[in-house]
Amino acid sequence: MKKSLILILCLICFSHCKSSKRAKKNNTVKTRHVNIKSAPDIPVDYEIIPNKEKSSSAKKSSKSQADYIIDYALQFKGTRYKWGGTTKSGMDCSGLVFESFRSYDILLPRISRDMAKKGSKISLKKVNTGDLLFFKTGGRRNSINHVGLITAVKNNDIEFIHATSSRGVIVSHLNEKYWLNAFEEARRIL
Repeated sequence: MKKSLILILCLICFSHCKSSKRAKKNNTVKTRHVNIKSAPDIPVDYEIIPNKEKSSSAKKSSKSQADYIIDYALQFKGTRYKWGGTTKSGMDCSGLVFESFRSYDILLPRISRDMAKKGSKISLKKVNTGDLLFFKTGGRRNSINHVGLITAVKNNDIEFIHATSSRGVIVSHLNEKYWLNAFEEARRIL
């Protein structure tokens, strides 16, 4: 009886053990809110953190802001999956997108289903690099629970970087059956 009780308690403890790490806001940095219109009559709020060093270097180069964000995300390729993770020691899908955009002064929500409320919805025919893909991979509440950042659009194939619980941060193709079936929508942030 004691062994059964201990086993049940252990199962309960381990099944409810999750990271509660949240993105921390740096209160020492002055921020300004900018209202960007992504489409007529559809306001979208983003928090832009001024950073003269990054913005001046971006102007000198022929690379777009999307290219810089993608390059930043690709640095995490091969990083193991960690729920709530936002660093090289472990990353989840929304953490990867959150940190990649944050590195270039665009603050998005930390959770994929909240990210899916930002920007403007676009059709797959109109996606570009830097756009986001959102997925419903099953699970709770049949809501969006996965996000990927488009790294390349070649012919009829869309490549995106994301973090999977089984393989960590990888680049996948939307034409893969699993991702095509789970695809919900694409959104443009930039």
